[in-house]
Amino acid sequence: MKKTTSIILTLALASAAALSGCGVGQASVTDDEAVEAATPVPVEVASPFRADIYATYHATATISSDADAPVVARVAGEIVELLVEEGDSVAEGQVLARLDGERLRLEMLAAKANLRQAQTEYERNVDLHARGLISASMFDNLQYDLEALEATYELKRLNYEYSRIRAPISGIVASRDVKPGQHMAVNDVAFRITDTSELVAYLQIPQVELPKFSAGHSASIEVASMPGVDHPATIVRISPTIDTRNGTFRATAIIDNAAGDLAPGMFGRFTIAYEQHKDALVIPLAAVLDEDDETMVYVVNDDEVARRQIETGIESDGRVEILGGLDESDVVVVIGHSGLRNGSKVLASDNGTDSVTG
Repeated sequence: MKKTTSIILTLALASAAALSGCGVGQASVTDDEAVEAATPVPVEVASPFRADIYATYHATATISSDADAPVVARVAGEIVELLVEEGDSVAEGQVLARLDGERLRLEMLAAKANLRQAQTEYERNVDLHARGLISASMFDNLQYDLEALEATYELKRLNYEYSRIRAPISGIVASRDVKPGQHMAVNDVAFRITDTSELVAYLQIPQVELPKFSAGHSASIEVASMPGVDHPATIVRISPTIDTRNGTFRATAIIDNAAGDLAPGMFGRFTIAYEQHKDALVIPLAAVLDEDDETMVYVVNDDEVARRQIETGIESDGRVEILGGLDESDVVVVIGHSGLRNGSKVLASDNGTDSVTG
């Protein structure tokens, strides 16, 4: 751009010298306009190029976890040991804490002893029943008693097992709500487990936009804590019914969070790609002007520009698809439209470079 500036200054000095030779008051307005028309306008240009472009829709939503479970006490007792803390990774079935289960253990042992006694009595009478030495009703009662004692023992054993508080799902310990020595009643919450490897968000889609979407569309999400970083997501389902309160449909997005960068409760900005045009002809969106109900660009030919009407398609990420009016051999003005008109002289530099043409 330094070279561009030097050329402009040289032209300006030459014009000033020409005017000074005419004497005071001799330069006419026509001469000024001619000088202005002959002075090239510095602009930045670019050529159309091929790229994949996506039609996108933007929405916002709060991220949550679809796998979030409270861990409750299934029997009453006092907390005697805590084995995990908040932030720990746990597996389904892992013991998180232990209650004082001594009373439950003794009840289980008593039930086991009664069961063994009943089993022995039953086995002793099997042969007698086969030889007809005891009545069928007496033998049936022995069998019923044995089954009842088996159920009692299993219940006592299960209650004793419940003195070990276990994780119902695999995930991260989101909260620990108990302390050592605390007495737990049945159904008191001890922990909360959240699986954050896959998160979910519910997006509200307006009725007029619904035909653009379907399950399987890809999306990305950006959060305030990591600006400029996109995390992949997928639209997995769309509700077939409308929310009468706001006239929208609910779309469910699943977010891949295997790296653990996101957390439930974060507010995310979603970009949903609902249509893709491969190998489309595109130009920078900054090159496009809307004037007099026409969409147009300035095309550079040698050192002059000409207005040209174009037809555009998808706009995304600062680019616009060209459906008609341009081809890859054209050069369009991207920066410096102000003051241009048909036939304006320009001093063009490639967009993003210091090379100068024209």
